[in-house]
Amino acid sequence: MASSSQSVFNVFVYGSLLADDIVRALLKRVPPSNPAILHNYHRFSIKGRVYPAILPVENKRVNGKVLLDINVPELNILDAFEDVEYERTTVDVSLMDSSKTLQVETYVWVNKRDPDLHGEWDFEEWKVLHKGDFLTMTMEFSEEMELPESKTRVATYESFYAQEENKSKP
Repeated sequence: MASSSQSVFNVFVYGSLLADDIVRALLKRVPPSNPAILHNYHRFSIKGRVYPAILPVENKRVNGKVLLDINVPELNILDAFEDVEYERTTVDVSLMDSSKTLQVETYVWVNKRDPDLHGEWDFEEWKVLHKGDFLTMTMEFSEEMELPESKTRVATYESFYAQEENKSKP
């Protein structure tokens, strides 16, 4: 949970949250944002998942954007969405429009030796292949969060994609 001393956060996003529809499904609004670069990190694809992971890698960079003015309840929603697979970490990013450095929160993959990480995740490809289903899953997760016995995002993801696989089988 967010510390109570800070009331507004800036959050660097680099995967599905680059899509305004996904952000809107979670936060019920699209916050202002700035394009930014996270240096010395790499954005990996994950075998069996449609979303990416980032980990520190020397001399690599991740292009993304900073969601500005995220309040504590919204940060808690993002924490729940990123779930146990990611750890919220404070990093410095370079804003593309001004080259200013900004200290932000981002979500780093917890398993640093994960054998399922490979290659580089591609947002444009994701938009074409996976965004529709992912948006449906995110809306289910968002509705689920309002229930007293809500499922975790990982559980929502796994049950949603298991249903999708069963639908596609003859």
